[in-house]
Amino acid sequence: MAKEMKYITFALAKGRLAKQTLGLLEQIGITCEEMKDEKTRKLIFVNEELGFKFFLSKATDVPTYVEMGAADIGVVGKDTILEEGRKLYEVLDLNCGKCRMCVAGPLSAKELLNNGSLIRVASKYPAIAKDYFYNKKHQTAEIIKLNGSVELAPIVGLSEVIVDIVETGSTLKENGLEVLEEICPLSARVVVNEVSMKMQHGRITKLIQQLKTVIPR
Repeated sequence: MAKEMKYITFALAKGRLAKQTLGLLEQIGITCEEMKDEKTRKLIFVNEELGFKFFLSKATDVPTYVEMGAADIGVVGKDTILEEGRKLYEVLDLNCGKCRMCVAGPLSAKELLNNGSLIRVASKYPAIAKDYFYNKKHQTAEIIKLNGSVELAPIVGLSEVIVDIVETGSTLKENGLEVLEEICPLSARVVVNEVSMKMQHGRITKLIQQLKTVIPR
């Protein structure tokens, strides 16, 4: 790597999304072989030749790393971007990890969503739930933050409905719940630090243009 070239650092959400992202980057010639070692205990991976660094983090932390400048670029689900509410540029939809953020519950709860009554909503995504009920639906809701299986909440009477990610809907059906309203579509997005976008504009925009050519349709 040329001495004057600054590294561009990627924060990737651990798991399937990181693997998919690395697959797309490989297609445009950006590789990081040492990340493929399942046994590695390293936290930061470097491609010296091309001037890229990579690290894996919990999805919910990716927007924080990017906003604070610890990473120039992040790849994370739209759900996390909405929930974390960080200041960053969302520049590209990678069209993978597609699902929906929905309001779900027993069919009997549907009328509560339409008559303006106070409703209890359980969710791992309290910010998204609050924004939807207060700003889109203009309905008063008691938002209950949960960390585990939110499907349990309406079954045991903790809440009338839940706000959660739905892929196939099979987990909901198994528990006697269904999608009552769709909030928004979700997928993996590329986000960029605001300062990096100015300072590394050429390299970052080139990278985005290259990625556009390999995004699954």
